[in-house]
Amino acid sequence: MKKKSLSAKKIIHRNFNFKKILKDKKIFEIYKSFEINLKNHKNSDKIAVSVSGGPDSLALCFLFACYKFKKNKKIQPSFFLIDHGLRNNSQKEAISVKKILKSKKLDLKILKWKGKKPTSNLQNLARKKRYELLFKECEKLNIRVILTGHHQDDMYETFFSRLLRGSGTEGLSSFAEIEKHFNFKNKKFKVVRPLHNLTKQDLIHISNSAFKFYVKDPSNESDRFQRVRIRKLILNLKKEGLDFKKLNLTINNLAATNMALNEIVKYNINKNAIYLSRKKYLINSEFFIKPEEVIFRSLSQLIKKIGQNEYPPRGKKMINLIRDLKTKQHIKVTLGGTIIEKIHNSVIVSKEKTKNTKFATI
Repeated sequence: MKKKSLSAKKIIHRNFNFKKILKDKKIFEIYKSFEINLKNHKNSDKIAVSVSGGPDSLALCFLFACYKFKKNKKIQPSFFLIDHGLRNNSQKEAISVKKILKSKKLDLKILKWKGKKPTSNLQNLARKKRYELLFKECEKLNIRVILTGHHQDDMYETFFSRLLRGSGTEGLSSFAEIEKHFNFKNKKFKVVRPLHNLTKQDLIHISNSAFKFYVKDPSNESDRFQRVRIRKLILNLKKEGLDFKKLNLTINNLAATNMALNEIVKYNINKNAIYLSRKKYLINSEFFIKPEEVIFRSLSQLIKKIGQNEYPPRGKKMINLIRDLKTKQHIKVTLGGTIIEKIHNSVIVSKEKTKNTKFATI
């Protein structure tokens, strides 16, 4: 019994045998796709990898280790796992992931979500907290690039989720982008999704081959969460003949349309919004003589920038504001940490100084 345990220990502490694993034709093809996605985006030598313990993030760890081994030995990776503390055994799972990565010479740091947990809107709030903890840790280490394990199946689920919410081209296509930019405490972070064109099954294959291990999250089977219900809906649609190639084409077409709209929005802001200071813009009447979607995005961007928020205000509030700005001679309201004031044909958007205000709040 003791001999068997010692033998197992030796196997565990052996590093990745990259050459052997990459001889698997399927894994090698997946790696090449990953390599292209990573090479197309200039990254710094200090990179963080977000780990959950699921097959997608463990596959990401392996593929990134391959990339460092083959292409860039100077990269200094940092691996982080967020223990949300939402399940009784979450700490035990996190320690198991740490041990399995350590056996492959990958050092994982566990970050804990402390304090009282929400009882509603759980997945959305957990996501926000996850990014907050990652950004805080990366800020300490001067890391500005974070890799996540989001994959093709995630993109489909997000597409249908946003379709149900009535999102426009931006919401329906934004997840198709490999990288996203975030501002956190006046610092810019780039979140890269190098697995965006790989399937869940691809990543399970890699995780099983490289680690023979991954964490199964029971919430992924609970109909309590909309994402799980959408996942099951997609499976049913697949049985009914849903063509994923055509779905990809639709998402890519929406992404192209979104890029074109963003250029028009950029032109509208540059031409019709005068920069007065870091906390104030003056908007002329030409700004509002544009298609509704262009006005909506242009004003949302200004409010997001001046209010220094991660996300723009909600759609309904923005629609009401634009309607009032078009029809009323004088209004003064607060929205998204800004004061929006219309006097005759001009609109001033400025940073809200205090939380307590006598102005109307939308």
